[in-house]
Amino acid sequence: MSEARFGEFVLVRRHGYVAELVLDRPKAMNAVSTEMARSIAAACTALGADRDARVTVLTSSHERAFCVGADLKERNSFSDADLMRQRPVTRGAYTGVLELPMPTIAAVHGFALGGGFELALSCDLIVADRTAVVGLPEVSVGVIPGGGGTQLLPRRVGAARAAELVFSARRLVAAEAGELGLVDHVVEEGRDRAEALELAARIAGNSPVGLRAAKRALRLGQGLELRAGLEVEDAAWRSVAFSGDRAEGVAAFNEKRKPEWPGE
Repeated sequence: MSEARFGEFVLVRRHGYVAELVLDRPKAMNAVSTEMARSIAAACTALGADRDARVTVLTSSHERAFCVGADLKERNSFSDADLMRQRPVTRGAYTGVLELPMPTIAAVHGFALGGGFELALSCDLIVADRTAVVGLPEVSVGVIPGGGGTQLLPRRVGAARAAELVFSARRLVAAEAGELGLVDHVVEEGRDRAEALELAARIAGNSPVGLRAAKRALRLGQGLELRAGLEVEDAAWRSVAFSGDRAEGVAAFNEKRKPEWPGE
């Protein structure tokens, strides 16, 4: 296992073909400061360029929190101009996770609130342990979800349910979050990271070219009329149909062996 640090608060660990992006600001329960946002964006830029990273898992080093959202102590000292200067920096963190080209999984325990839950929503899948508490409480402090929450949550749970959750600023425990579809898997306490890494390892056994193309098709096709969505799918299929991975996958299937993906 190798490690690389991005600034003071973000760590990337490599587990073979699985990358682990660790939120590592435990003294502030991973509250997203300006510096931390820059580090998340920088780590995502590096991961996006890493062709050997087939899956990324977003985790936390804090025992009782995934991420409590924006650093409101820092923002309390901001002028209006400071807040406007920070906005593109914080957006860069959320879009950095959202636009990672490989499948992404969030491993959530404890508090995942506001921007913290938006980081999880930016991933393709969310594994939460039974201690997880999630929600988008921004209207209770005079703002709105600004890290993608108003767009990502309705894509998960529907417009009306998302509206109720955003307008009420309600927090949900893991069991209810699982029932309503805010998270995908609810696991035993303390098992979120291990289960997410195990799922990532299973996914990483598949073609990296296929995985990235499938993610493009899934993401780009969301919200499109069916005929347009099928064109998105066809474009993604064409991008892999003549790849080395496709040739290796067919050969391995016929030869009854495990594929050795060239990744191209």
